[in-house]
Amino acid sequence: MISQEVLQAQPREDSSRGKNEARRLRAGGRVPAVVYGAKKPSIAVSVDPKQISKILRSESGHNTIFDLELSGGEKSKAMIVDWQYEPIKGQLLHIDLKRISMDEKMRVMVPVHMVGEAVGVKQQGGILDQIIREVEIECLPAEIPSHIDADISGLVFGQVLRVSDLPHTGTLKFITDANQAVAHITAVKEEVVATPEAVAAEAGA
Repeated sequence: MISQEVLQAQPREDSSRGKNEARRLRAGGRVPAVVYGAKKPSIAVSVDPKQISKILRSESGHNTIFDLELSGGEKSKAMIVDWQYEPIKGQLLHIDLKRISMDEKMRVMVPVHMVGEAVGVKQQGGILDQIIREVEIECLPAEIPSHIDADISGLVFGQVLRVSDLPHTGTLKFITDANQAVAHITAVKEEVVATPEAVAAEAGA
C-alpha cells in the first residue's frame, strides 16, 4: 500500500558506525538505519523512530511504501524490510530500508483476515481454527494489499479453506503452496471429569 508518509533520512559517516555512535543517535532521538536496493550502493543513515513506529503501526504495516528523502537530494520509494527492538524497553535499535522500483514485481508476506461467520461454527457448534495468518505473494508494489480477506461463511465440518480458495486480483500471484490449509472447523473438545468410582478403580489398579 502506498502511503503519503515522507521519511527524512540523514546520512552517517562510515567512521561513525559502531555501538557508541548508535547509542548517541538514540539518545538524540534518532535511530541508525541502512538504505539499500534498486541497484544503488547501500547508505548508512539515521531516521526518526517515531516515523518508523507510525509506519509499522499503520494498516499495511511493514508493507507500506513511502517516500524516502535523504539529506543531499536523493529521493525514492522505500519499504521497511527489517527492524530490531530492545527487548526490555521496546526501543527501536536498528532499521533496514529498501528502495523500491515501482515497475518491478516483489514478494511480500501479507496477513489473512477471516470474514464472515462459518456455518460450522454458527450451526454445527464447531470452532474456527486459522492455521496460517500470513501468505507470501508476488505483485507490483502499487498492488500490495494491506491484507487478504478470506470468506469463511460457507465453511463446514470436513471442509478446508486453502490458499487456492483465496481471492486472486490484478497481477497478484500466491507464492505460498496453493494446497496449504488456511482454516478449518474443529470440534469442541469435551473435558472428561473423572468420577470417584473411576479414581478409586485406577488407584486400586
